[in-house]
Amino acid sequence: MDLKSPGAAHVSKGSPNTKETAADQTSQEGYSSRVITVVFLSLLLDLLGFTLILPLLPSILDHYSQKDDAVYNSLQNLVDWFRITVRIPLDSKYNSVLFGGLIGSLFSLLQFISSPVIGVASDCYGRRPLVLLSTVGVMASYVLWVFSRSFSIFLLSRVVGGICKGNVSLCTAMVADLRNPQARNRGMAMIGVAFSLGFTLGPLLGAYFAQRPKEAGEFYQGPALLALAFSAADLLYIFVMLPETLRRDSEVNDINSVVQGPGDLLNPVALFNFTAITRTDHAPPAQKMKNLKVLGMVYFTYLFLFSGLEFTLSFLTHQRFGFSSMDQGKMFFFIGITMATIQGGFARRIKPGHQIKTVRLAFISLIPAFLLIGIAWNMLLLYSGLMLYSYSAAVVVPCLSTQVSEHGSSSQKGMVMGILRSLGALARACGPIVASSVYWLAGAETCFLIYAVLFIVPLVLLNQVEKSKDD
Repeated sequence: MDLKSPGAAHVSKGSPNTKETAADQTSQEGYSSRVITVVFLSLLLDLLGFTLILPLLPSILDHYSQKDDAVYNSLQNLVDWFRITVRIPLDSKYNSVLFGGLIGSLFSLLQFISSPVIGVASDCYGRRPLVLLSTVGVMASYVLWVFSRSFSIFLLSRVVGGICKGNVSLCTAMVADLRNPQARNRGMAMIGVAFSLGFTLGPLLGAYFAQRPKEAGEFYQGPALLALAFSAADLLYIFVMLPETLRRDSEVNDINSVVQGPGDLLNPVALFNFTAITRTDHAPPAQKMKNLKVLGMVYFTYLFLFSGLEFTLSFLTHQRFGFSSMDQGKMFFFIGITMATIQGGFARRIKPGHQIKTVRLAFISLIPAFLLIGIAWNMLLLYSGLMLYSYSAAVVVPCLSTQVSEHGSSSQKGMVMGILRSLGALARACGPIVASSVYWLAGAETCFLIYAVLFIVPLVLLNQVEKSKDD
C-alpha cells in the first residue's frame, strides 16, 4: 500500500502491510545501490579507456604529419585557415591544441547525432542490449586504433568511437529508471565521480604506457591495447553484472511508435524543444514540457560557455605562465581530484528538490572563478579560480541530469537523457570554436570577462524553471 494514500492512515505501525512496505523499500534500496555500483564501475572502465589518448594527441598528430597523409593535410589546411582568421600565433603547441580540438569537435558532433538514437533504441529494446552493443562498437574503434598505420585509419577509429559511444547517455538513463529520487541523485553524482576519476587517471596511464622503446612498435600501441583491454573488461563486467533497469511493462516493441520521424532526433530545433517526447502517447503535461525545454537550454548554454573556456585554458596557461605538457597535466589532475572529492562527498548527498538551488550557486561561483583565471598573474590567483571552477564543474551536470531525469514516463527516460546528452555534445562541438576565436581576437582578459558575465544567461534561465515549477 502507498503510505501516502488515504487508507494509509488506518494502517497500524506493526501491521503486515506496513512490514511489507518496509521490506519493499529495503529491497528497492538494495536494488538501487546495486545498479549505481555497476553503472559506476562500468562507466569508469569505459572512461579509463576513452581518456588514455588525451595526453598523446600532440605526439600522435606530429607522428602522422610526417607521413604526408592526404586526409591529415586537408585537416591541417583547415586548422591553418582558422589560425590565420582569428590571428593565432604560429606555434607548434597551439597547432596541437587546435588540431586536437578539431578532432574533439568531430567526435562531439557524432555524439550529437547518435545519442538520441541510442537513447530511443534503449527505450524500445532495453538498456542492457544497447550498452552491450555500444561497448562492442567502442572495442571496434580501439582495434582500429591499434592498427592505425595511417591517419585515415586513426580518424576512422575516432569516427566509429563517436558513433558508438552511447555508454554515458545509457548510464544516465539507467539511473533515471530508478524510482527513488534520492537514489537518482546519488547515481548521477556517482556518474560524475566516474568522469572525474576517468579523466584524472586515464591520461596518466596513457602517458605511462606510451613510454616504450622504438623497436617495440609504435608508441601509441601500448595505450591502444590497454584501451582495448579496458573495453573488453567492461563488456565482460556488463554481461555478468548489469541488470535490465527498464521495466518490462514500460518497453515499447516498435521504434516507429516512439519516433514519428528522424527529424525529431536530428534537427537541433526539434531537440531543443524535445519534440520527439511530445509526439508520444505519454507526452508530459504542458508545464512539465516547459520546464524540460528550459532545463535543456540551461544545460546547453552552460556547456557551451564552460567547454569554451575549458578549451582556452590551455592557451592561457601556456601563453602567460609557460606551462609545459607536464604542468598542464598537473593542473588538470588538481581539477579532477577536486571534482571527484566534491562529487563523492557533497554532490551525492544533495537532497531531492535542492538541485536547482545548488546549480544556481554553482553558476554564481563561475563568475568570480573565470574572472580570477582571466586576470591571474600568479599561481595563487590561478588556482583560487580553478578551485571555484572545479566546484561548479562537479555539481552542475549531475544536478541538471537528476532534474531532467524526473521528466518523461518510464518508457521515455532513454529518449530524454539521450536528447540531453545530444544537446551537451552540440555545445561541446561549438563552444571551443567560438571561445578560441574570442580569445585570440579580443585577448585573454576580455574573453574571460565576457564569458564570466555571460554565465548570467543560464542563471536567468534557471530562475524560469523555478517560477514555472512554483506556478
